[in-house]
Amino acid sequence: MFFKKPTSKTLKILLHSSQNPIFSLINHKAKNPPYTYTQTKNYVDVYMKWKKDQYLDTIEHIHKSIQLKPIISLKNVIAQNPNGCIPISDVSKKGLHFDVKIKVARFLRQYPSIFEEFSGPQYNLPWFRLTQEAVEIDREERRLYEDCKEDLRERLKKFILMSKQKVLPLKVIQGMLWYLGLPEDFLECLDMNLDGSFRVVEMEEGLKGLAVESNERVLSVLQRNAMKKGVYSNETMEAIEFPLFPSKGVRLRRKIEVWLREFQKVPYVSPYEDYSHLDPNSDIAEKRVVGFLHELLCLFVEHSAERRRLLCLKKYFGLPQKVHKAFERHPYMFYLSLRNKTCTAILKEAYCDKMAIERHPMLRIRNKYINLMKESQVILKSRRVNNPYVERPKLDLDLECADEEEECVEIGRL
Repeated sequence: MFFKKPTSKTLKILLHSSQNPIFSLINHKAKNPPYTYTQTKNYVDVYMKWKKDQYLDTIEHIHKSIQLKPIISLKNVIAQNPNGCIPISDVSKKGLHFDVKIKVARFLRQYPSIFEEFSGPQYNLPWFRLTQEAVEIDREERRLYEDCKEDLRERLKKFILMSKQKVLPLKVIQGMLWYLGLPEDFLECLDMNLDGSFRVVEMEEGLKGLAVESNERVLSVLQRNAMKKGVYSNETMEAIEFPLFPSKGVRLRRKIEVWLREFQKVPYVSPYEDYSHLDPNSDIAEKRVVGFLHELLCLFVEHSAERRRLLCLKKYFGLPQKVHKAFERHPYMFYLSLRNKTCTAILKEAYCDKMAIERHPMLRIRNKYINLMKESQVILKSRRVNNPYVERPKLDLDLECADEEEECVEIGRL
């Protein structure tokens, strides 16, 4: 806006009558609540070149999670059978259900350290049972579900509390059970798995949903960590800076760096708080979306998820249509891996500052299954060279040594 002969009186009238949040910030700083402000250093939508991160692209439990999910599903079918074994006919027609893109029998034979094949009692059909190693890990997994039931239930509760109405359809929750670390049949026994704060409700379009009733204030991971550092006093609409972890070789343009510094000063809106009053085009609304994605990935087992899997959450969590752009606009917080012919969003803080986020109890179990997957590759390789007498290697299923090696790799990368 330009003025031909600006006077102090004219400027005062314009500032007083303007509805623009920026002008309101100048004239009514003490009266207007923080959520009416629009940041003056607006983000410039420019192309940000993707940069490969070698460390994040080689974390096994992230990138083998896609292969592990159908393995666990088939393992559960066998383990739940009273005889501990099944004929191939029980699952051969259910490849789509298990998200297996090849014949189920061929898929099972790819993992001989988990599934053992033998001839059945009738018609010489192939049957499958679990190997002894897989049986032992399955028992440990079931014990963990019992021992960590309260922790897993709390993660589900937080997931629901971040939604608009504190209620989510059961089908949405079912699609997120793998990421939350809950068993596949969790929703089949709600009375046994949930406490009194949960209730089943009827939703629109005839859907059944799961609601949470809670009056206590829930703090996000960012809020708790900021309180530990003494930079947050647990007040509403208080600014919290996001932890940033630049990847090697990633450089932001200067105008984006300037915007990012101002963006860090914007008040933080917890994903558990009401956001209906926010201007969806403001920087504070974007910070709320980024904070939601940060908290969501903190709840997940691998602190990562396929980006396309998160699109179904837009309607129930008040996310913008192009929420996937948030991962690209904040490369210091999130990394997008393109392995496995998909796009996986990874929370950098979980792997660059391991003390900041609590480790999911289910991660240890999944790593043990991944070790069996690696052992299967060795077995199949030995078979291909026509040497069936090669002894099966005993991989260390204890993750303590693996954790130490991973930390050394991380330190070397930094």
